[in-house]
Amino acid sequence: MSVNAPSRRDAKRDATSAADARRASRPTSGRPDGTRGPRESVISRSAAMLVMGVFTLYFLLPIFWLLVSSTKTVSNFNSTAPLWFSATAIQDTITNLGELFTRQDGIYLRWMLNSIAYAGVAGLIGTVLSAMCGYALAKYRFRGREALFNVFLGGVLVPATALALPLFLIFSQVDLTDTFWSVFLPSIVSPFGVYLSRLFAASSVPDEIIEAARIDGSGEVRTFFTVAVRLMSPALVTIFLFQFVAIWNNFFLPLVMLRDSSLFPVTLGLYTWNSSVNQYPDLRTMVLIGSFVSIIPLLVAFLSLQRFWRSGLGSGGLK
Repeated sequence: MSVNAPSRRDAKRDATSAADARRASRPTSGRPDGTRGPRESVISRSAAMLVMGVFTLYFLLPIFWLLVSSTKTVSNFNSTAPLWFSATAIQDTITNLGELFTRQDGIYLRWMLNSIAYAGVAGLIGTVLSAMCGYALAKYRFRGREALFNVFLGGVLVPATALALPLFLIFSQVDLTDTFWSVFLPSIVSPFGVYLSRLFAASSVPDEIIEAARIDGSGEVRTFFTVAVRLMSPALVTIFLFQFVAIWNNFFLPLVMLRDSSLFPVTLGLYTWNSSVNQYPDLRTMVLIGSFVSIIPLLVAFLSLQRFWRSGLGSGGLK
């Protein structure tokens, strides 16, 4: 019995080692810690890629058609392939751009500058005001705070088109209709920005950092702009882009407020040209290439600000 006991222990040890070796040789899911997880199905991956490809094509196809159409003249617009360039695309594009920027004494450039002023300046001011309101609602305790926040939350549910007529009546009482301010002032108000700022300030700006800044002698305004704004940067970029796109594409408010064509944003200006296409067929090309050029500031704004999303989300994941 004393001779067989060690041999049984040796056999058990060998069996355990073999089982460990088999488990180690099994393929894992590719996780950094080497643990196994559910195997990803090839069918589910292919289905997800197919859905994303279809939606990508759905969104990019109209832009590609607009690009192709803007490189054609009136004569070859209906005689060439609708989704491909003509033989003289480069020359026709230069001609179309020259006519676009010189038509009616360069009114299109004035419309673009108006849109940049409405969307860029008003969007920036609206972002700062939304951030300050949201920060105050999240970090200060005062009577009626929740009721005030519910008012802002209710403002998110009201469509902008429903406010155009009341705003026109209000501005008409102070003789501000058909002025720059009739479009600029309503654009700086963003209930959604206040809502998002409060949620982000409550979750990303710790009270301990604010108390530490106060102990160091920092005032409330300085604490907000030096501490809170940096921690809230992903939300502020999001608010600005939402504001910029919403104001840039806003059509109904300028249509109600403005009569002077020199104050039109680019959306309303292109609409007036498109309304006269039946009388002046050459305006069709101006509308197409003008619509394509009007997309460029939106692309520039998104591509230049998306790095703040990445940096902000990365720093938030390290906290």
